[in-house]
Amino acid sequence: MNYNVFHIVSDKVWTGTCQQVYDLVSKMRHDDRFYVEVVCKKHDAVLKHFRRLEVPVSILPLKGLTDIDSPVRLAEMLRTGRNVVHVHNFSDAFLAVWARRISGNRNTRVIATIHTISKPRSNYLFNRIYRALDGVVFVSDLTSRHYLEACPRLNPEKCRVIRDSVFWPEPMPDAPAVPDLRHQLDLLPGQALLMYHGRVNHDKGVDVLLRAVTQLDKSSYHLMILGEGQPKFMSQIKAFIVANQLLRNVTLAGFKEQVLRHIEQCDIGIVPSVMPEAMGLSCLEYMMCGKALITTGNGAQREYIRHRENGVLVPPDNYKAIASALKVLIDNPDLRAEMGQRAAEDFDNSLAYDRYYTDMTDLYLR
Repeated sequence: MNYNVFHIVSDKVWTGTCQQVYDLVSKMRHDDRFYVEVVCKKHDAVLKHFRRLEVPVSILPLKGLTDIDSPVRLAEMLRTGRNVVHVHNFSDAFLAVWARRISGNRNTRVIATIHTISKPRSNYLFNRIYRALDGVVFVSDLTSRHYLEACPRLNPEKCRVIRDSVFWPEPMPDAPAVPDLRHQLDLLPGQALLMYHGRVNHDKGVDVLLRAVTQLDKSSYHLMILGEGQPKFMSQIKAFIVANQLLRNVTLAGFKEQVLRHIEQCDIGIVPSVMPEAMGLSCLEYMMCGKALITTGNGAQREYIRHRENGVLVPPDNYKAIASALKVLIDNPDLRAEMGQRAAEDFDNSLAYDRYYTDMTDLYLR
C-alpha cells in the first residue's frame, strides 16, 4: 500500500527550507511507494517553484494557532489512506495534529523537521504538541542538543538526526544558459572569483564579508553575491560598495535559478553567517562542487568541516579573520584546489543525498 505524504511549508518567501522540501519532493514524485503533495500559502514566490514539479499543490491560509480553516481543510485530505503529514515549520505542527484528530484517521502520522536554531517554546500547549508528534527530525546534532536541553517534555525516542543534503537537480528545459562568468566579468587569468549565495542580510554576514574584501588587493579578486534581501539592507550594502570604490570588484547578481552552475565556476565560496547555521545548505553546495570554503564555526558547520583540511572555519562577525583566510587561499591556488577536492570526497562519503533520502523515506515507512 502506498503512503500519502503531505509536506506543509508556510514560508512567505523562498528559503533554504523551501529548497530542501523542493529537492525531497522532486525525488519522491518518482518513487512508487509514495503519493506526494505540497501544502503552502498563496505566495507567488513559493508557489511558482513548487508548481514546476508537476505534483499536486494545495493552498491553505496556514496562519498558526488562530487559524481554524486550515486544520478543517487538511483533515478532509486525511480522511482515508495511510498518511504522513510532514511539517517544516514548527508553528504548523499544531494544525497538523488538530487536522489528524478531526479526520478520525488513525493511520495518519505527523512528523516535524526542525530546520533552524531558535529558542523552542515550552508551555502547556507546546508540550502537548511535542507529545502528540510521532517523530521529530533534527537537521544536525547541534539542533538536537539545543531542543532536547530546552524541552524536557520532548521524548528523545521520537527524535532523530537526519542531516540535510543537496544534489544536482534535473536541468529545467526553459532555463536560460548560464554564461561564462570569468568572461562576463572580464576577469584576469590570476584573479580569484569569490562567491556568496543565499539571503542577503546581516544574519548571513554579507556586510561582514564586504568589510573583509576591503582588506584585499583589488587586483586579486572579484566577489559575486547571489541572492536578494530587504530593500533597506540592499540599499545599505550598495552604498558601502560605492563608498569603498568596490564597483569593479563586487557584483550583486540577484537571485539565480541555477545556482550550482554558478558555484562550479567560482574559486572560493564564503558562507560568513553571523547567526548559527542549523546545518548550512550553502556550505554543502560548495563542498559538493569541490570548492574551497570559508565559513563561520558557530553553527553545525563544525560537524562536517575540518579546519584547514576540507574548509576554513573563522569566528562569526570577524571581517579581519575572513580577510586573512581569503588572502591565503587567493595566493595559493594549489591549496584551495586540494581543499576543494577533500571537501568533495567528504561530501560523497558522508553527506551525499542518497543517504538523506533513504533515512527520510525509511522514517515515513516506519
